[in-house]
Amino acid sequence: MRSPYWLFIVLILLLAGLQYRLWIGDGSLAAASRLQQQIAEQQGENERLLERNRILEAEVMELKRGMETVEERARHELGMLKEGETLYLLTE
Repeated sequence: MRSPYWLFIVLILLLAGLQYRLWIGDGSLAAASRLQQQIAEQQGENERLLERNRILEAEVMELKRGMETVEERARHELGMLKEGETLYLLTE
C-alpha cells in the first residue's frame, strides 16, 4: 500500500518541476514571448534601415550620373552660384 503513495508523490513532484520550467525557467513561455517581441522589433528596425539604404543608394547613383544634382546640392546646401549669376535674396 505504501508503494503507490510514494509513486504518486514522485509523479506530482515531477509534474511540478516540469511546470516550473514551462512557466518560469529557461526556455519558458514568457522567455519565448520576449524573444518573439525582440525579433519583431529587430525586423522593423532592419526594414527601416533597408529603406534608408535604398534612398542613399539612389542618391549616390544620381550623383554619379549627372552634374545637375551636384549643382543643385551646391546651390541649396552651400549657397554657391555659377559664374556670372547674381543672387537676389528676398526677405519679408
